[in-house]
Amino acid sequence: MRTIRTGIIGGGFIGTQHIEALRRLGWVEVRAIAESQLDRAQANAAHFNIQRAYGSYAELLADPEIDAIHNCTPNALHYTINRAALEAGKHVISEKPLAMNSEETASLVQIARQSGRLAAVNFNHRGYPMVQQVRAMIGAGHIGKVQLIHGSYLQDWLLYPTDWNWRLDPSVGGASRAVADIGSHWADLLQHVTGQRIVRVFADLRTVLPQRKRPVVATRTYSPTAQDAATEDVTITTEDYASVIFESEQGAHGVFSVSQVSAGHKNRLSFEINGSNASVSWDANAPNDLWLGYRDKANELLTKDPSLLMLPAAAYSHLPGGHAEGWPDALKNVFASMYAAIQEGRTAPQPTDAFAIFQDGHRSALLVDAIRESARRGAWVDVQQWERGM
Repeated sequence: MRTIRTGIIGGGFIGTQHIEALRRLGWVEVRAIAESQLDRAQANAAHFNIQRAYGSYAELLADPEIDAIHNCTPNALHYTINRAALEAGKHVISEKPLAMNSEETASLVQIARQSGRLAAVNFNHRGYPMVQQVRAMIGAGHIGKVQLIHGSYLQDWLLYPTDWNWRLDPSVGGASRAVADIGSHWADLLQHVTGQRIVRVFADLRTVLPQRKRPVVATRTYSPTAQDAATEDVTITTEDYASVIFESEQGAHGVFSVSQVSAGHKNRLSFEINGSNASVSWDANAPNDLWLGYRDKANELLTKDPSLLMLPAAAYSHLPGGHAEGWPDALKNVFASMYAAIQEGRTAPQPTDAFAIFQDGHRSALLVDAIRESARRGAWVDVQQWERGM
């Protein structure tokens, strides 16, 4: 197995998580890191023992020894870097959202098709073993016809008016926040496990805190503003909360809520799927357990054990029963799936793969468009009518 040499663009919270997950694969070498300031790139390179540090993404893309790049920058830079990387002949793994709007994502889909390179977007929740168990069970018909889908993705890191992050600035984070940032994860995950795309939506969006206090000195993601820090008042236009009623292409109905201002919920994605024969639910705060509900027999709790999982799901569980696997393991699993495709010369996933590609990122952008339009109009909106560039 040949070693694939990769570069990280962006060394913040998610960039460092990418580095750690990639190093667990064993056959991927993190060869370089690029940041907007050379001294920060050099500091991260020294900390992680990375061979090369660059003060711009363009310098990294010009390195002929780099096979693939991970785009871990703020949202506003995703389109420019993703496009430049593909045009430079690199495989691309981009953080979501793929770009700031669906016009940009449609363009990236076309560029990716012409590039002959793997163009993936990181919906990392797909990599949990028990998520893949749900997918395998639904695919095998174990719960019957999928009829109802419901759940939420709740956080509290923006609960206080003094909480601040670049995602609150629409010029950097985009016109949608809670939906595009975490709602996209929930919607992608449920479409992935059910095999059904969301085609109609009715949405309610709310900005719970229309005024916030931005620190004069920038803070890192998930870092609270110090009590004595100097701040300035800022008007917020993106949503803190959303609830979305939806219909799938095969007639399943559902609803999900997302919030970044729900006290006590640090990072809780959960869902329940009700089928014609049984129900199944999963909670990212207890990722090794799967609840199975029945009408005519006792309910069950399936705890992760590769010997008890269906074969497609067991491939994502690397520790024996009783040994928990969590968020870093799911991220590693998704990257392993992506890099296996690169090794094999593929640009799209096989049925048992967990990774998403640029087409999935484009569909996510179209869904966000439809949700925002529905909230504006107070009416059902057909997601399919927004499709372009597919």
